[in-house]
Amino acid sequence: MTRSLGPSLPPALVERFSQRDLARRLGVALPFVTVDRDGRPHPMLLSYLELRAYDAGTLGLVIGARSRSATNLAERRKGTLLVVEPDVSAYVKLATVDGPLPVAAADGLELGYFLLAVEDVLEDAAADWEGGMRITGAMRYEPAPRLDEAWASATLAALAAPRARA
Repeated sequence: MTRSLGPSLPPALVERFSQRDLARRLGVALPFVTVDRDGRPHPMLLSYLELRAYDAGTLGLVIGARSRSATNLAERRKGTLLVVEPDVSAYVKLATVDGPLPVAAADGLELGYFLLAVEDVLEDAAADWEGGMRITGAMRYEPAPRLDEAWASATLAALAAPRARA
């Protein structure tokens, strides 16, 4: 059963997306869904390395600047981030404020930075009739990225502070 928490991240999600505990979260996948030109959901998987909360209402995101997800964000300006882990199930509805902006020192990877605004946060919890069913593990991938890789360093630098065109 889902309930809206409103248009801002609760403190626990701000902390989760702050990158202060990034090393522990590397290897966890976060589904992110945009809307394609036919109005269909377009999924991709993110890592905690690729997004950062600046505050309760603003997130930065770095993805391939020429990817379908980047095109969808630029054209339709909407996306939903899913966090489905044992301690939290939440859906964060986002709107593009700006992007894709270029990411420096990305070794020709053509990464793009997006500044996103939180529009709504939905919290999902088991209903009473579901008898305590719960998520038992996060979606994971291996090998986890190393923070000294060029693309990781460029991504972290791009996410260091929020930015948008003047």
